Amino acid sequence: MPYDVVNTAEATALAAGRPHSLLHVDRAEIGLPPETDPYSDAVYARARANFEGLQRQGVLRRETEPCLYLYQQWMGDHVQRGLVAGCHVEDYDAGLIKRHEKTRKDKEDDRTRLIDTLGADTGPVFLTYRDQPTLTLLADALVRTAPEHDFTAPDGIRHTVWRIPGGSEWIRAFAAVPVTYIADGHHRAASAARVARLRRERNPAHCGDEEYNWFLCVLFPANELKILPYNRIVLDLHGLAIDAFLAEVRARFGLREGAAPAPAAVGQVSMYLGGKWYGLTCTPAADADPVARLDVSVLQDRLLGPVLGIADVRTSKRIDFVGGIRGTAELTKRVDAEGGVAFSMYPVTLAQLMNIADAGQIMPPKSTWFEPKLRSGLFIHTF
Repeated sequence: MPYDVVNTAEATALAAGRPHSLLHVDRAEIGLPPETDPYSDAVYARARANFEGLQRQGVLRRETEPCLYLYQQWMGDHVQRGLVAGCHVEDYDAGLIKRHEKTRKDKEDDRTRLIDTLGADTGPVFLTYRDQPTLTLLADALVRTAPEHDFTAPDGIRHTVWRIPGGSEWIRAFAAVPVTYIADGHHRAASAARVARLRRERNPAHCGDEEYNWFLCVLFPANELKILPYNRIVLDLHGLAIDAFLAEVRARFGLREGAAPAPAAVGQVSMYLGGKWYGLTCTPAADADPVARLDVSVLQDRLLGPVLGIADVRTSKRIDFVGGIRGTAELTKRVDAEGGVAFSMYPVTLAQLMNIADAGQIMPPKSTWFEPKLRSGLFIHTF
């Protein structure tokens, strides 16, 4: 799984008894004393040593010729197929690989140093693009052949990989894709671009074709992707009694009791409070821009900020976020045990994400949760 969806304790548990886990590279602090600073020189040195060890042992095998891969994931009845390839950092810098999130400096600094230390991208960036029939036909034909790898991980996700030697037909077909969008992996993309700039500065003979100018990506057609909601829990009612809080909500939204825990459409939010589910109607202003029209923005601007005092969700310790993969039962369990109020969101759509990126705007924090996640360790790009 991606390095950034688990904390140190979870990474330690996942890697226990698994010496070949890539977490020993991506989260090398798990092999050092607990008091070790995760950003210390020792962590990056250990990551490099572990990475080199996996190669010496033959756990990681190097391709002998250029190739692409088709990567298919099954999660329940959902299937998505992406092309594993290298994308050029100039496309990222030029805005042809579009972003919709800000990055955190500490996380970006960490991945930049790790990528530069390893001389490798160990985790792919998750990209999407507006569907192209030619690429769909190529994928349809390939999946009828025998795969290179096919396994089901402990979490139930099935991963299947087909090798594409050369890949020239796919590369020509992708010429019809004008732009791509980062679905997940903003820090990995930004860090790869930073590493390329650092390496250019160190290389007086730089020409633009060096491997450090490319970074590892998986490109999925938008119609195959599944965005799950990113739900919110506010740990208290900011000093308000339940009746007073409900009055504030009623004054700002359409409000009804007995709503379903999962909202059925854009513009609806389900709220869990005091053992009951309520339905909120989020109607944005007529002149709202693409970001302000999002349900998470309407909720923040009308309720979380002015009523509950959550001025900045990035820094407030009074709000928590629950990925939709955990379901709404997690919300009721948390609120029943800890108090406060939970908000079950309808997922942001791919069209909303692309419109925001096309407008050069930034999504609010914790707006999207993509599942299934790309599995680390299947593909690595070295330079």
